Amino acid sequence: MGNRLSKIATRTGDDGSTGLGDGSRTGKDSLRIQALGDIDELNSQLGVLLCEDMPTLLREQLLTIQHDLFDLGGELCIPGYSLISETQVLRLDALLEHYNADLPPLKEFILPGGSRAAALMHVCRTVCRRAERSVVSLALQETVNPQPRQYLNRLSDLCFVLARVLNRYANGSDVLWQKDRQRSPPNSD
Repeated sequence: MGNRLSKIATRTGDDGSTGLGDGSRTGKDSLRIQALGDIDELNSQLGVLLCEDMPTLLREQLLTIQHDLFDLGGELCIPGYSLISETQVLRLDALLEHYNADLPPLKEFILPGGSRAAALMHVCRTVCRRAERSVVSLALQETVNPQPRQYLNRLSDLCFVLARVLNRYANGSDVLWQKDRQRSPPNSD
């Protein structure tokens, strides 16, 4: 593979542009770069989550997802290129089915929280939804394969389910939204 990253500070982006994988340049504020940044942020948030205690199999599955997200970024970095396949989307569908099977049905919305790992997974979910919106916006302006959008859509659903799994793993429970809770009067201090 050679020394692909031997020089990190190239100064070629000082003009507000950045290089894509095909050698072309685009503005750092372009929809493509926004989508790449959101995917990178999601991958970084998953890295933070992986510092938490969790089942070994789930850790391995999340590491695979990190690799997929790197591939997804690579696909978006090279216009017209394809790295995310239907197989990867179907793998997320299978994980959703597997992890959701043992969870109790929800009768109320849940709030992001519970254990630290579950709260971090909820952050991953929200960043994933933003990444999905960024890819959708990009696809309205440029050609984007359908698999990256599908992958992010499934992944955000999986993040929601896994937050619930992580709460149970920590011997906790979901934090339920209480629509009829009593509001306390404003503090007069």
